[in-house]
Amino acid sequence: MNYKVHILFYLVFYISIVSAQNLQIHYDFSQDRSYFTSTLEMYRPDERGATFWFVDFDYNEPNSTGASLGYWEIARYFKTTFNKNFSLTLQFNDGVASWGTLGQAWLAGGVYAFSLNKLSLSSELMYRQIRGSSSADGQLTFVFFVPFLSGRAHFTGYMDIWTQDQMGDRAKKVIIMSQPQIWYTLSEKFYIGGEARITKNFSPQKGWHLYPTMGVKWEME
Repeated sequence: MNYKVHILFYLVFYISIVSAQNLQIHYDFSQDRSYFTSTLEMYRPDERGATFWFVDFDYNEPNSTGASLGYWEIARYFKTTFNKNFSLTLQFNDGVASWGTLGQAWLAGGVYAFSLNKLSLSSELMYRQIRGSSSADGQLTFVFFVPFLSGRAHFTGYMDIWTQDQMGDRAKKVIIMSQPQIWYTLSEKFYIGGEARITKNFSPQKGWHLYPTMGVKWEME
């Protein structure tokens, strides 16, 4: 495959008070993308803030019984004393694929989270530094959560917008990655649903692309 896949980044708000772990299995049924992706993620608050991490594996390498891509992110959130909805964050991303490394990135910035009726929204503005690059970039992230059907279903997801150097060019490009999801509760801890992976200029592709998936999610204590 000639593209990278990034599964659900996170659903984590500073104002959350409940620990959560979940395992997701997605099947990508787009043209030329018939494969599975697994995601394990954890969110745990504490008296100083919260910790979030997730790990992705893609299983799309031809003639192979193992994973073709591994990717992980970890984020630490720090409470502030002057505003209960505002926090600071430090994040790290890294990964490897069959064609090579996905690159390491450090991010740091501020987070503001709030609720408006049924909508919970988190916005993050961060400084982004890729290892080995002399150029500094920025990233803007939105994370949202909306329950419906009396809480038996929810609409959730994120959008990342960041800048990055063009290969062999001084000009920067704007990259967009968004993955809205819909989940429906079959039991207390088990969900069915799916997501739409929406990208723009996400390496090595140019322009807009849409990739739908079907999936299941199991929430663990």
